[in-house]
Amino acid sequence: MYRAKTTIEQWRILQAVVDYGGYAHAAAVLNKSQSSLNHAVSKLQDQLGVELLEVIGRKAQLTEAGEVMLRRARLLTQNIQELEELAKNINQNWEPEITLAVELAFPRNYLYPALVAFQQNSRGSRLKIINTVLTGTEEAITEKWADLVISGTIPRGHLGEPLCQQYFYAVCHPDHELAKLSPPIDPRELAQHLQLVIRDSGKQPIEKQGWLKSEQRWTVSDFNAALDIMAQGIGFCWLPEYTIADALKQGKLVKLAIKGSSLRSISFYLIAPTADKIGPGTEMLYQQILALRHCPSQLPEPLE
Repeated sequence: MYRAKTTIEQWRILQAVVDYGGYAHAAAVLNKSQSSLNHAVSKLQDQLGVELLEVIGRKAQLTEAGEVMLRRARLLTQNIQELEELAKNINQNWEPEITLAVELAFPRNYLYPALVAFQQNSRGSRLKIINTVLTGTEEAITEKWADLVISGTIPRGHLGEPLCQQYFYAVCHPDHELAKLSPPIDPRELAQHLQLVIRDSGKQPIEKQGWLKSEQRWTVSDFNAALDIMAQGIGFCWLPEYTIADALKQGKLVKLAIKGSSLRSISFYLIAPTADKIGPGTEMLYQQILALRHCPSQLPEPLE
């Protein structure tokens, strides 16, 4: 097993001598004697067999080798500091990792400001963001494998705080047969055409949401796959507004006016599956996401 010749303290002293322009100033900042700093750097160089500093006039400067070594040493001491802070946070019950499950249809531009705020105060906690769909989102709540969940439904026995609504539209390529029909389109006509649906991420998917009466259906993994297929003139799909706004403006997709349904909407909720055991990091992220519902600029509006 390899045993280090040098210590973290030696590298910190070297950094201080460089950052504060010499042994005297570094000694004052570190509250150590100048001779002890001289000894630490001298011993570090002897142990490595590499000259790191050279004194020019009254100022210590890095050698070419010293510049390379110091860059690596800064990463080392920063990692040590973060590791020690993480241990402190864990000791204070601050979670080392937080899992956030987000329904795929939830508008991501609404979420990003909360992630920025969390990153600035996360204390080194890792954040795992997992996209879920339909039954998969419910399982994140009922099976409690996520710390926080953004869901379009609230399973029985759970509570949720409302966040926003997202609007869904049936769309297809402008050259598709459905785009040429006079509105409103009869649902029976719609049922004769290929429908693209997003795969339910649950372990045991239950088809209980959405219009699923087409005789032909193709299942894809995400919204981008559906958009790519429709770009070839194949099928129609119900998609959330945030995924199709640009394509509609550019004329790459058209909305279908269907008899009895010009659009659909889903209300999204923020749910803590184990609200009675929520940790401080999860609580902070919870409040940062919840605060966004008071920011009207973040809320999506239905397309005209």
